[in-house]
This record gives sequence, C-alpha cells and structure tokens, in this order.
Amino acid sequence: MTENTPYSIEDQPLNFDQRVWRWKVLTSTYFAYAGFYLVRKVFPLCKTTLADEYGIGFDGVANIWTAYLFGYMVGQFINSFIGRKWGPRALLLGGLGISIVINVIFGFANSYSTFLVFMLFNGLVQAAGWPGSVGGVAEWLRRKERGTIMGIWSTNYLVGNIVVKLLGGFLLLHYTTKYDGHYGVRYAFFGCTVLAFAIWWLIFFWQRSKPEDVGLDPIVDHEHPADRAIVASTEEHVGFKEYSALLLNPIVPLMGLAYFSIKFLRYALDSWLPTFLDLQGMDVGEAAYYSSIFDWTGLAGAIIAGIALDWIFRSRWELICLLMGIGMVAGYIAVLQYGTNPIVLAICFGLVGFMLYGPDTLLCGAGAVAVAGQRNAVAVAGLVNGIGSIGPVLQEQINGRILQANTPEIAVRNSNLLGLSMSILFVASMLVICIWVVIARRHTHRGLSEQSE
Repeated sequence: MTENTPYSIEDQPLNFDQRVWRWKVLTSTYFAYAGFYLVRKVFPLCKTTLADEYGIGFDGVANIWTAYLFGYMVGQFINSFIGRKWGPRALLLGGLGISIVINVIFGFANSYSTFLVFMLFNGLVQAAGWPGSVGGVAEWLRRKERGTIMGIWSTNYLVGNIVVKLLGGFLLLHYTTKYDGHYGVRYAFFGCTVLAFAIWWLIFFWQRSKPEDVGLDPIVDHEHPADRAIVASTEEHVGFKEYSALLLNPIVPLMGLAYFSIKFLRYALDSWLPTFLDLQGMDVGEAAYYSSIFDWTGLAGAIIAGIALDWIFRSRWELICLLMGIGMVAGYIAVLQYGTNPIVLAICFGLVGFMLYGPDTLLCGAGAVAVAGQRNAVAVAGLVNGIGSIGPVLQEQINGRILQANTPEIAVRNSNLLGLSMSILFVASMLVICIWVVIARRHTHRGLSEQSE
C-alpha cells in the first residue's frame, strides 16, 4: 500500500504511546460528560424541597428548569462555534469549570430569582458538554472502529445520571433528615460539585484534542473524505464563515430535525413514563420500577447500534437510524394496541427505548463525526443537538397540557398518539437524509475522481 492510498494512516497499527493516550482520552471524556451530569441533574432531585421549604412553588420550579432547557438549546449553537474555533478541550474545561462555580452558588442560594438567573447560565455552559466530548474523541477513533467504541462510550450520560441520583439523593435525604431541607439541598449540590471538580482535573491531565498535541503522529485520515456527505474545511481552527457553511448545508438541519423528534420522545418518556404507568393502574413504586425497562433496553440499543455500524452497515449510520426508526414506529403501534395492560405497556415501551437510543447516540455521535469529518465533529454535534433541544422544551408543555385537559385514559392515549406521530416524523426525516447523503457522497466522489485525473 502506497502513501497516497486513501486511509493508509488508518491501516497502520497504533504504537504504544498512541494506545496509552487514546485510553486516557476515552476515559477522561467518558467521565467528563458524566461529570457534566453531576452539576446538571441535582436540581431535579431537589424540586419538591425547593417548592415547599424554599417557598418557590412548583410553578417557579418549572420556570427555573425551563430556563435551563432554553439556555441549553441556545448554548449548543454558541458552544459548537467556540469548539470549532478553539477546540473541544476548551469546551470541556471551560464549560465544566463554569458549571462547577454555578453549582457552588446554587448551594448557597435561597431565592427564586437567583436560581432562575444562574440556571439559565448553567444551561448555556452545560451545552459545552456533548459537543466537547464528541469532538474530544473524534481524532482518536478510526472509521472502522468508531461505531463500536462510541456505542459503548455513549453510555456516559447513563452512568452520570445513576451517580448523581445515588450521591445527590443520599446527601439530600441524609442532611434533610438530620437537619432540614435547606441543608439537604446545599449538601446535595456541594457533594456532587466536589466530585465534578475531581473529574475536571482528570480532563486537565488526560484529555487532548488530537495526538499531535502530545507529540504523536495522527491516527486518523483528514485528507480522504471517503463516506463524508459534507465537504468542509479540515483546518484545525476556522472562522464564522466556515462554521456557517456547516449550518447552511441541508444535511445538518435535516439531522437536527430528526434529532428534534428523538429528543422530544426521549425527554417525554423520561419525564412522563412513570406517570403513564401510574395512570394505567400501577402504584407509584411499581411505575418507577417498570419505567426503567425503557432505560435498560435503550442502553442495549445504543451499544448494539454502534457494533452494527462497524460490522454490518460499514459506517452507513443513516441506514441504521432509518431502520431503527421504523422499529420505533412499530413499538408505538404496539403501545397503542396493548396499552391497557400496564406491564405489557412497560414492555412495549422497552421496545421503543431499544429503537430510540440507537439513533439518539448515532445522530450526535458517530454520525456527527462521519458526516463532515473528525475536525468538524464538535460543530456538527452542537448544531444537531441545538436544533434537537427544542424538542424537550416543547414536549414538557404539550404533554402537561394533554394530561391536564383529559381523563387519564384519553390523556395517555393522546400522548402515545403524539409519540407515534413524532416517530413517523423521524422516519420521514431519515428517509430524506438517506437520499440526500447518497447524492452528496456521489457528488463528492465524482469531484475527487475528476481531481485525480
């Protein structure tokens, strides 16, 4: 194989230093995004205490969390540009560092206005987490292994969610029981923040945006686009003009629309599934227990989708998303068909979770890397996530009104019909993306052939 052969770099074995540093980067970025959850998810644990003992009320608590979701949505666009200009390391250290400071303020806060203002800022900097993490591993993973590794690596947010619930919940309960709710809230924020600070130092020492930053040879090929559907700059740092070209390329907004459907569904089920099961006849404890089927099958779906990307679909991420989207539609049809039995309903939602989490990780993970190359992964991940983050804001309001305005049986059925509609929208979006990607790749390959001649 000659030096000019495409992917000659990616066919060479990694040396010892490259392997060691890659494990450091994968480990540090895995814990990095879990660390972002430690300074993001404490607030939902404290909602009841804040509403009652702080006198904020549930409407105030809802407004605070809406401010976060809005800040997170806007922050995706800001951080995707910053990450493409200054690199993912700046996003991870800056975003997590500022969020740590904000959570210390939450620990001392007493008023509704303080929580509201700083939760908006927390959403803005929390938006650095995912694009920074995806961009942080993009230049350390080769095309043929990207799906499998990122499928497993993408479980970081599940781990972060579990840790914050265990640690934050323990501190909240222990210090509320020992003293009062104010102490419980303070120590829940402080305890999770201390652990996040330790992770910040792990990122500082172990994370580098690319092998060249530690004096190593590159391990990925930037020059040969292969299956990329978007021709974009591969320079290390770009300006707003190059960034805008990514946003205005039709494939990126289409991916954002598809991810809007996914995030709408994921956040809706994460927020309301226990309520649906409760309204269908389960008690609160059973509803919480059975609702976790959705999460565990989703975890399996994310890992299997990543493995299938490498071994079966050969990096054709859009085809996996389309097929799993069709499976998601089938899952919702089963939900509507057998929804009167709460246990069967929970199992059917498990099918939905399996089919949903695969596209969830691919669209903003391996797909974001593949579609425009490793250097642009941080920007594409942020742009797609930014458009998609409109979904969580809308679903909370829409589902809340559906449940408020109807009897339990009709409300649950209408919410599930809405879920079916969103899954159909996802399939339609992915079908258009598949066609567009095929056309774009053919155009790219034709251009490369003409250049070689």
